[in-house]
Parts: sequence; C-alpha cells; structure tokens
Amino acid sequence: MVGGGSTYTPELVDGIARLRATLPVSELALVDPDKTRLDLVGGLSRRIFARQGHPGTIRTTSDLDEGVDGASAVLLQLRVGGQAARHVDETLPLDCGCVGQETTGAGGLAKALRTVPVVLNIADRVAALAPDAWIVDFTNPVGIVTRALLDAGHRAVGLCNVAIGFQRRFAAALGVRPDRVRLGHVGLNHLTWERAVYLDGEDVLPRLLADHAEEIAADLELPAALIRRLGVVPSYYLRYFYEHDAVVAEQLHAPSRAEQVAVIEEGLLEMYADPALDEKPALLEERGGAYYSEAAVDLVASLAGDRGDVQVVNVRNGGRLPFLPDEAVIEVPARITASGPEPLPVDPVEPLYAGLIAHVAAYEELALEAARKGGVDRVADALLAHPLIGQASIADELAPRLVAANAAHLPWAVSA
Repeated sequence: MVGGGSTYTPELVDGIARLRATLPVSELALVDPDKTRLDLVGGLSRRIFARQGHPGTIRTTSDLDEGVDGASAVLLQLRVGGQAARHVDETLPLDCGCVGQETTGAGGLAKALRTVPVVLNIADRVAALAPDAWIVDFTNPVGIVTRALLDAGHRAVGLCNVAIGFQRRFAAALGVRPDRVRLGHVGLNHLTWERAVYLDGEDVLPRLLADHAEEIAADLELPAALIRRLGVVPSYYLRYFYEHDAVVAEQLHAPSRAEQVAVIEEGLLEMYADPALDEKPALLEERGGAYYSEAAVDLVASLAGDRGDVQVVNVRNGGRLPFLPDEAVIEVPARITASGPEPLPVDPVEPLYAGLIAHVAAYEELALEAARKGGVDRVADALLAHPLIGQASIADELAPRLVAANAAHLPWAVSA
C-alpha cells in the first residue's frame, strides 16, 4: 500500500484481517515517506493482525522500491501535499464563487495536477519490480488518475467506495444481506446515479424510493422531491452540481473539510500511538472511506483468483457509453477476472445524465492533458470546460492562482 501512513490504513488492515479467507495475504507492505506516521500506523496494523489471529506479516518502509518489489497487488491511497494542499483546493475556488471540493471542480483539477505525475512515477517502479501486479487506485480524482495509468499502459483499475456504500445502505433498508443486492450504477467517478437496485434480480428501486426517499435524500443532502422526480439515486457528489450556489454559500461560512479532517487525524494518531489499542477506533468512521476495506479486498481477490464476479470499478469505456470516447474511464459494474475488469453492457443513458457525463468527461480529458504537460493555458482550458466553472473570466483568474498555490508540487510551474 503506497500511502501506508494514512489514517485510513487501519480500515484496510482490519478488512484484510477479517476477510482472510477471501484474500489470504502473506505480507502487507506499507510504504510512506512520513516515517513518524508510518511507525504509528504500522504498529497499530500489526496489533490488529495479532488480535484477529492473522498469520501474515506487516512490513513498513519509506523506500518505494523495497515496498513494491515482488508485490501481487499495489494499492494507491496517497495525498500529494497533505491536508494543507487540500485546504487550498477547498477554499481558493470560493474566492471566485465556485465550489471548493477536493475532487470536483477547480479543487479537483488542482489535486489532479499534483497527483498524476507522482502516480505515474510510482507505476513505472511497479512495472519494473512487480510487472504482474495489479495497481488498484483509490487516490482521487480516481477517474483521471486511472485514465493516466491506463494511457501509460499499466495494469490498473480504479476503485471508489460510493457504490459499496449505496449497496450496504440499500441492503439495510431492505433488511437483506448485501450480497443479494446489485446496483444499476452508471457515470464517472464521483458523478454517478443508481438507476436500478436489484434484489435477487428484481429491480426494487421504485419500492425503495416510495418507502425511504426522505432518509435517502437526507443522506445526500438533496430534496426528497428531487429524488422522487428523477426516479434515481444520485451520488452525494451530484449535490455540487444540482445545488452549487447553496453549497458555495454554506462553504463560505464553515470550516473546510481539510480543517475538520486535520483535527480528526490528530486525534487518530494519538490513539494509534497507544500500545494497548489493537482495533480500529470508532473515530475512524468520521475520517470517511466506509467499506473501503471490503471493496478493496473483494477487488484484489477477484483479480488474483479469477473469480468472475461483478463489482463497480473505474474502467475503460470501450463503447459502453457510446457518447464518450472508447478511451474514457467510466464507473460501472464490471466482471472481474485475472485478465482484468470487463464492463457489463449499459442501458442507454437518459439525456439528463448523459449530457453531464459527456461534459465532465471532456473536462477530465483536458485536466489530464494539463497534468501531463503542464502550462497555465492548459489549466485554464480545463477550467473553462468544467460545467461548474465554464466562464472565461473565472477560468483565466483561477488558472494562475491554482498554479501558484501548487507550485511546490509542479516542476513546470517555475517557468509558467
């Protein structure tokens, strides 16, 4: 795991320990440049394995090559620039009346600019030292990062916890086991809709909306009337599109999520330092990433074991959404085998959703171009293409400010 010093890591370690029959891990290598955090997280991770009787070993290292050498799978969960950079992502766009969010809009672009070059360098080392390994990307923005990895020829698949979160919520509402529920999930990473919810093959979404629209809407912070009218369940991230101005007004008068997470992480690291702690603390739920461990374990197990089951992942479009280029990366159910994910056929997407998907996909292509090649003009083009920005004056103001704010992580920015 690259980014193994993350406070997320005990969530994954707990999942590996609990689900060892699904994924029999012999060794987990945690890689992170921050040795202090790595020691704390590594210590707790070993105690979790011991408490649950897992026979595998956990190794910590700040040397990327040492960590990935011979790995069967490499999970990426890094944050270039840490919470400080995230705080800028979430606050700088507000000066221009745009939503501040780490994966959506201008903040998401800034994160892509910092992240894509680093991930590609890591992937090159994986290709050299573990050529048969699958790279599982949980690093945001997942769609753009996964596209960068695939374009560079790497064995990669993107993973997000939004779909498994919906599956678990719907199963709880229906009072059934999660494995009986399958989703009609479609879109791009953090831009998806559940157009069907299958219980043992029967679409029960109309029943869910009839009985649980209010609680679903409350979780999404969207009006229940909108959910009922659409007849689908949008991801939480659609709130940034459907209620953009209201969100901006809220953000102008509230601490950034980065500030909130920094406080949570400080508390978590204090807990992780306690040698008596041998399970993930309840506070970790406030950090986010619910069900990430189950999703990651299932995906790696299917890639390694050729299980042929269906999971929601980020994968090449390959004609599944005919209004997008084949090379685009979409988030849909796919059959997972040792050869990789194969997206299942997708029913025609309604114009209300297809238009937004196409718009954001075009932005993502330009964002990736900016991340690969640099240049203030490319950054401005990507901003201009984004439906949450889309005005030349705002794009031209934001582009140089984003570049300047992230210059420490953008080698090309010195001469920009």
